[in-house]
Amino acid sequence: MRDIPVVLSGYKLTVVESPAPKTRDDGNGGQIAVVDRQGVTQFVVSLFAKLRVQPGERAPKGEEIKVTLATDPGEGFGEDTRVELIDARLNAYQIDTEDGRSISGISFKAMGLKPLHSRAEK
Repeated sequence: MRDIPVVLSGYKLTVVESPAPKTRDDGNGGQIAVVDRQGVTQFVVSLFAKLRVQPGERAPKGEEIKVTLATDPGEGFGEDTRVELIDARLNAYQIDTEDGRSISGISFKAMGLKPLHSRAEK
């Protein structure tokens, strides 16, 4: 299964690293931009995700996640900005390395970012 919709409305998402074009190693020590099948540059943002809790409850430890964005989110998403993901999805992956190890996990994707205003955070 690919592009499984995920609802993150129960989490506070805070920008840790501002959105930037996604790059990968070109094999010669350089970096090249990652594009989708239509040739559109992908972006990546690092977010800190922490569970929203009711007053008096203690929130469990949060986690930093990297999210690939299908579109340029534009300006206004600096560090510590609260955001929502537009059309958030996840994919499971498994990669077998040349040395026989198997690496697996999940990756997050979204169409874009939307700033979350303080009144909507509550």
